[in-house]
Amino acid sequence: MENLERLVNELLKLPDETPWVEFKHNNYYPDMIGQDISALANSAALYEKNCAYMLWGIHNETHEIVGTDYNLQSLKKGNQEIESWLRNLLSKNVYFEFHTVKMKKEATKELCDVGVLIIHRAISHTVMFEKIEYIRIGSYTKKLSEYQAVQAQVWDKIRNCKFEEQMAKIDMQLDEAVQMLDVATYFDMKKEKAPTDLAGVAYYLEQEEIIIKQDNGLYSITNMGAILFAKRLSDFSKISRKAIRVVQYQENNRLTMLKEDIGTKGYAVGFEGLVKYIDALLPTKEEIKGALRERVSVYPLLAIRETLANALIHQDFSITGTGPIVEIFKNRIEVTNPGTPLIQIERIIDNPPKSRNEKLASLMRRLGVCEELGTGWDRIALSCELKQLPAPKISLYEENTKVTLFAEENFSNISYEDKIWACYLHACLKQVQGEQLTNSSLRERFGLKETGAGSISRLIKEAVEQKFIKPLDPDTAPRYMKYIPIWA
Repeated sequence: MENLERLVNELLKLPDETPWVEFKHNNYYPDMIGQDISALANSAALYEKNCAYMLWGIHNETHEIVGTDYNLQSLKKGNQEIESWLRNLLSKNVYFEFHTVKMKKEATKELCDVGVLIIHRAISHTVMFEKIEYIRIGSYTKKLSEYQAVQAQVWDKIRNCKFEEQMAKIDMQLDEAVQMLDVATYFDMKKEKAPTDLAGVAYYLEQEEIIIKQDNGLYSITNMGAILFAKRLSDFSKISRKAIRVVQYQENNRLTMLKEDIGTKGYAVGFEGLVKYIDALLPTKEEIKGALRERVSVYPLLAIRETLANALIHQDFSITGTGPIVEIFKNRIEVTNPGTPLIQIERIIDNPPKSRNEKLASLMRRLGVCEELGTGWDRIALSCELKQLPAPKISLYEENTKVTLFAEENFSNISYEDKIWACYLHACLKQVQGEQLTNSSLRERFGLKETGAGSISRLIKEAVEQKFIKPLDPDTAPRYMKYIPIWA
């Protein structure tokens, strides 16, 4: 990490330990480190600091550089590396990084190791160690639950601090900050001519809160600026693991991997390339359009585009160590992102949009990366219907959401559960269009002829019994019956 020596020297100027800085010599007791990481992350949030720090090789009282004999990366707890052990016991929203820097001992001027543990402030919720929240009270680590007034203040600070507003990189000259971002693509996406001078570029980037001018005259790049416009996500250690990963498999399982690619660019500047890359991996079929025979993807490109945009925009950035992943199988595409939706998946068609990353979503929409009016899922479901594909499926897990797009499949081979879900989504789409589901419309949705009316009637009956849909008018004759979603 750059400027580590400068960072250490600045921290050594502090007259005492603070709630966000702690000095140690050789104390690497694992449980103590875990509790302190929780306490320092929560204290950083309370005092509105981007990061908190633990330094080893520093005399606790005099702040003299004395050197340390160990480092966090080489120590173990039992047979497990201590860093891995800590991550297993800390809550998933924690982010910390350990570095070693060579410094001169003040007494002898010889070089020695100083350990630097950088702990980013708690976001989304408090950081816990072994499911207990800690806080720094003066220079002591205490259980946060013992200080209810402080606990309320911490939660208030966390709720009011968004991921997009935090800093991905700080203390840079303006030209250095701009150089790390793909400014040319930003102006291209806005369909505006880029200013010819650095000050003009900085004006627009500051207005968008992509960069921030600090009190000391230097500049920071926000998480939003980095995640959307980074030339190289690897330049930003905190968000580098949020790069989207694309994996292609040979069959319908994960046994044989054909290709793997990890994105290097920010989401906005790399989005079009990502869509084209995925589209090139997908199977195609021939369609006759007019007098011409044309090869088209078996999946609707619109559905792929909107699914990718949703995964990027609505992910939970507080879940560290993982990012969005696209897995391409022979018969389906699975797009998984950290976090779960903020609305019920049953109401994903008709509910207004709700995002945990509002600034990021707003900027992505203004740049044309995704739709404007919260109709993304309508477009995904409708585009699959128009190709008579199985309905896109949403699967929820403890910390992830997975959306599955299916390739073409015979009606008889679609699982019963997926048929019911397709029936429900069809009713939802009809409802928002001011229409209703009928036996005829559902047959057309699945590409069935009139001889399939009996199968569709049985499907509709089951969807009614499972309370996914209901008759618009129960007294209507069966052949004229229309259906609406259960919530309508």
